[in-house]
This record gives sequence, C-alpha cells and structure tokens, in this order.
Amino acid sequence: MNYVRFGKTGVLVSEACLGTMTFGNETDEPTARAIMDRAVDLGFNFFDTAHNYNKGETERIVGRWLGAHRKEIILASKVFFPAGGGRNDQGTSRRNVIFAVEESLRRLQTDYLDLLYLHHWDEHVEIEQTLSAIHTLVEQGKVVYCGVSNFSAWQTMKAISVADARNYPPVICMQPMYSLVKRQVEVELLPLAQYEGLAVCPYNVIGAGLLTGKYLKGGTGRISETEMYRQRYANPIYGEIAERFVKYAAEKGYSPAPLAAAWVMSHPLVTSTIIGARNMEQFENTAGCLNIQLTPEQRAEITALSVDPPLATDRESMDAVKTRGW
Repeated sequence: MNYVRFGKTGVLVSEACLGTMTFGNETDEPTARAIMDRAVDLGFNFFDTAHNYNKGETERIVGRWLGAHRKEIILASKVFFPAGGGRNDQGTSRRNVIFAVEESLRRLQTDYLDLLYLHHWDEHVEIEQTLSAIHTLVEQGKVVYCGVSNFSAWQTMKAISVADARNYPPVICMQPMYSLVKRQVEVELLPLAQYEGLAVCPYNVIGAGLLTGKYLKGGTGRISETEMYRQRYANPIYGEIAERFVKYAAEKGYSPAPLAAAWVMSHPLVTSTIIGARNMEQFENTAGCLNIQLTPEQRAEITALSVDPPLATDRESMDAVKTRGW
C-alpha cells in the first residue's frame, strides 16, 4: 500500500479507501467486520461511510468494529440525504448538519470525524449557513476537516470562496463519481482540484459493476436491482465501453474489476480511490488494483476504449491552439 498526502492537510492516507455503503444491507455484519479486518491487513487507513447508509446501520456496524482501531483510521462520513423519519432530517441546514453529526458520532462510537463531506449541494440553503455549522463542529472538536461530494465545479468553488471569506474551515477535498464510463470529472473538477490543492477521492470506480462485465453475461447487481443505478448507467454507450474494456482486460491477462480501479488510481490528480464490495470475494478481487501499476501508455490505451467528455467551453486551451495552429 502506498500512502499519499491528503490535499494540503499533511495527513497521510492510503491510496485506496474502504467504502462501506453495502454494510448492513447486501453485506451482513460478520462479513463487514471480516472485510474491515482484511482492509487493515492490506494497509487501508481511510474508511468512508455516510449517515444515511442503510438508515444508519452502516455506521453502527463500523462503530462496533472501530474500537482500538480508531486512532489509526482516517474516518469520513457525510450529511445531506434523509436518514431518519423527521421532516427536517435531510439537507445541509445548520440544524441538520449539527444534529446529523451528533447522531453519526453516537452510531460510530467516536468523539470526532476526521472528515465530514457535504454529500450533495443543497439548493434550499445558503452555503454560508452550512459552513458556519461545520465551523462550530470543528471548534467543538467533533469534525477535523470538511469536504464536498457530488458538487459541481462552481458549487465547489462557491464553498471554497465562502469558507475563505468568512474564515471558516477550508474545503480540503472532493468526492466525485469517476470511472472509465463516467469521465465528466476530467472536464472541470479535476482541474479545479489541481488549482486549489484539493484531495480527490473518487467513488463508483467500477461503474456499479458495469466494468466487471457481469451484466454482459446476464449477472445481477446495483444496476439491475436499483432504479437510481439503472438510470445512472442507462446510456447504451456505457455498455459498449464496458464490452471493449472487458475484452481488453482479458487480452492483457487482467481481471476487469481491479484494472478498472487501477485506471482511476493512475490519474495523477486522484488521491485515494474508494473500493467497496458486497462480500470478501469481491473485495479481494477489486483490491487487486493495489498490485497493478499502469504505465502512461497503458492508461492511454484504456482511456481510448472510452469516449472523451466535451470541453467545458467551445475554446481549446492555449497549448492545444499552439500545437494545432490558429
């Protein structure tokens, strides 16, 4: 396992982060505990969860396991999506951010979160209110760092600028979706992360299993079981990319899941790549990405199997203009 600096914090995190979203749903507690044990054995020191995962059961499972591991684990959770039955148990209002973190700490059986992500932009709340709540939590010692997940580039920059102007804790990382079939992050978010010195922790790196090739064989998983994922990966081009990728992996002698994760990890602006699994077999397979070091040429070959996302504007960079000529 390699360890990398987490943005500008100085903290060292493992290049792979354990995603826990399946814990308490597809993954029962004994299996979840075994996966966490195995992750630590492999050198994972970064765990990712959220207050709404499986109505809080995911955090409870992690909390019951955490115990003596707490100091060695960089622990991230999130707030935004509905977690309870209350009318205001959602969003990033000051009220919900503070109450949700208190509940997360109780479930996780810890005094603090190393990292709190805003899980989604809240169009109904001024970001100043949200960041003021995080400021309070940091002052209380209940949160150490603040990050954003599923934010667009302008939303991320708005949060950064407000935090800077109000002297609130800075936004230090982003958690975007990124895989060979979902490359929108390359257009504006990754350049923003580079410019602002943000850590980048991608999720859905094997495309909800699409890039394993299992759906090409009639297999089941999130895309076949959940409407949100069906819609997310409904574009027929994604299936075509997956088919080309699985063929490439077979020709090169790789299992597709770890190769898909390794492709994400090989991007120079990616800090720590989130790896999740339903069972130990899936985890061991995908964690094989730790043993794959792609050369720039290999990364380019794999990238060519996909479709480049369009530029953010109709104008190319000056370097491209100079290369092509006016």
